[in-house]
Amino acid sequence: MTTKDFYYDLPPELIAQHPLEDRTGSKLLCLSRETGEIQHKHFRNIIEYLNPGDCLVMNNTRVIPARLYGVKEDTGGKIEFLLLKRLDINTWNVILKPGKRARCGARFVFGDGMLRAEITEVCSDGNRIVRFEYDGVWEEILDKLGEMPLPPYIKEKLSDRERYQTVYSKIEGSAAAPTAGLHFTNELLDKIKVKGVSTAYLTLHVGLGTFRPVSVENVEEHVMHTEHYEVTKEAADIINSTRKNGGRIIAVGTTSVRTLETVADDDGAVHEGIGDTSIFIYPGYKFKVTDSIITNFHLPESTLLMLVSAFAGKDNIFRAYDIAVKDKYRFFSFGDAMFLY
Repeated sequence: MTTKDFYYDLPPELIAQHPLEDRTGSKLLCLSRETGEIQHKHFRNIIEYLNPGDCLVMNNTRVIPARLYGVKEDTGGKIEFLLLKRLDINTWNVILKPGKRARCGARFVFGDGMLRAEITEVCSDGNRIVRFEYDGVWEEILDKLGEMPLPPYIKEKLSDRERYQTVYSKIEGSAAAPTAGLHFTNELLDKIKVKGVSTAYLTLHVGLGTFRPVSVENVEEHVMHTEHYEVTKEAADIINSTRKNGGRIIAVGTTSVRTLETVADDDGAVHEGIGDTSIFIYPGYKFKVTDSIITNFHLPESTLLMLVSAFAGKDNIFRAYDIAVKDKYRFFSFGDAMFLY
């Protein structure tokens, strides 16, 4: 199986550059794994596909304003930091642009000295470990100086930061949004609850590796990036109770899928836990707990496209994508959605 097997042509004008005013107004392509049948709906219609006793599993991570612009302390040269992962209270793994020549000891200034940083380690992947210095509360400083780290394929400015957050976002730490969840509103979630569908919240902090296409020729040789997750006992109990009572586990987004499949045992029982996952799901993978997936449309040759191909069948997925392109669906983070069931 080669990476090229997961390539498709996408007209650039179909890449959504901004969110719709109504979160639930996105198109929804519904694909039956069993029959291959495709139906065209709008996201607000997702409730028609949910049954009493089902459980929606949702990622409650919250995106931080992780993009910082500053200058090199000694030269005044401009620099961009992208915060990837917090290692301790003042230390982060970051991407620097331009950063090829940034060595240990190099210092940077942000916000006229409100925030300073020093490189303490150069990583093998080119990232840097950086220690920050500041007076005050880190979250308040980051809120003042940082910008939302929109994916590279979004060229337009985002006027409202909250539109790159799910309405149920809670735990700060992501460098990217779990975008399948962007389609939900509190009103829709209330209607889903009234129908008898339960919700379980887990946390997986999304890294920028989620946007990177696979660079190796053979899919099996790809080394997956790691992401931090947390599954509480409460969430695990809700999920396991749903399965015991015959309900479906419906994962909202590939991040929820990856977390569920990481913490489930071979019998499909989900266990509470905190850790890092580098699970790589591609065709041939046997799903342990996920029954259905709500997801957006993914980049060509990406690990996420491989994941949904593993779940619904590559032929089904590529036929659906071909139809979506012809019907001018909106693609990627601010785009339309799919329901795979």
